[in-house]
Amino acid sequence: MKIRRIALFPLLLFGMGAVAFAQENPKGKPGINLSLWKNVATQRTDTIGSTFLNVGIFSAQNCLNGLGVNVIGSVTGRDANGLQLSGLSNMVGGSMRGVQLAGITNVCGDGLAGMSLAGLVGIVGNDACGVVAGGLANIVGNGSRGLFAGGLLNIGGEDAAGIYLSGLSNIAGGNFKGTSVSALLNVAGGRMSGLQLSALGNIVAGDMCGIQLSGLGNVTGGTARGVQLAPANVAIRAKGLQIGLFNYYNERLDGFQLGLVNANPQTRVQLMLFGGNTAKLNVGARFKNDLFYTILGFGTHYFDFSDKFSAAWFYRAGLELPLYKALHISGDLGFQHIEGFKNKHYGLPARLYALQARVNLEYRLTDCVGLFVTGGYGGSRYYSRNAGYDEGAIVEGGIVLFKY
Repeated sequence: MKIRRIALFPLLLFGMGAVAFAQENPKGKPGINLSLWKNVATQRTDTIGSTFLNVGIFSAQNCLNGLGVNVIGSVTGRDANGLQLSGLSNMVGGSMRGVQLAGITNVCGDGLAGMSLAGLVGIVGNDACGVVAGGLANIVGNGSRGLFAGGLLNIGGEDAAGIYLSGLSNIAGGNFKGTSVSALLNVAGGRMSGLQLSALGNIVAGDMCGIQLSGLGNVTGGTARGVQLAPANVAIRAKGLQIGLFNYYNERLDGFQLGLVNANPQTRVQLMLFGGNTAKLNVGARFKNDLFYTILGFGTHYFDFSDKFSAAWFYRAGLELPLYKALHISGDLGFQHIEGFKNKHYGLPARLYALQARVNLEYRLTDCVGLFVTGGYGGSRYYSRNAGYDEGAIVEGGIVLFKY
């Protein structure tokens, strides 16, 4: 019991002194603020002066121009300039110029120029310039310039420039200029200049100038100048390069599309049904533009009908030209994956791949129906070793359905 009394004695003495000092200094003159709690301090909260040194458990002051260190938190009614360090939270009603460090959250009612590091959330009501990092999220009400790192989320209300890093998503309400990297999604509500990198998708409402790289899709609501690289790429207008499995532009393309399917509003999607001496029965979807086309399809059986079930998936890309009236000629190159399934138990390969070249003659009976015959050459090879399985001529014929 004696030890406890001795330990509490300095704390009680400090509190009594703080109250006495506040009573003797009703105007709360600027200087040192030693604080147990909000009004148990050497400076009253209604002071019009400023504090150059604040040490306490939980403190409140008008302005801070210097150092503030608190066990729990600190509240500054107006501006703060210097260093704020709190175990839980720092709050500034006006602008903060300097460094804020808190275990949970930092809040600036107006702007921030400097650094804000919080264990969970960093919030700036107006503009932020510098470094803002939060274990969960960072939120800036207006413009932001600098480095913003959030464990889950970064949100900028208006124009943003610099580097955005997050574990989940980066969102800029206006224009963005710089680098935005997230594990899920990057969004710019206006224009974007720079780099967007995400595992899922990138979205720009306006024009994009730079690089969009994602694991699923890139979307640009205006003109995409630069490179879009993802399984799916979409732009209203494209000036540059689109690389993906599916590429789409709505109005104009001044560049190049490299993908399994390249589409625009004038692309016609047609159904192809045909048979041949490789895969016996086939169905395919042809994505046809004025000259170029791509085909994705499936066929069975690759081995003879007498064998166990086998199948082939194929992709072809080519060019078509008119010969005479309704007669057209086309040529394409293709890749085919061949799956043997249970045939591997009967001495046939489990899987193969084939490279093929074809020349096609197509006659359009109506605007929605056509007939075609194909001649070509191809060879199949093993995936597991550098050796061929077979090769030979390709002969096919079939029907095309839907509008040309």
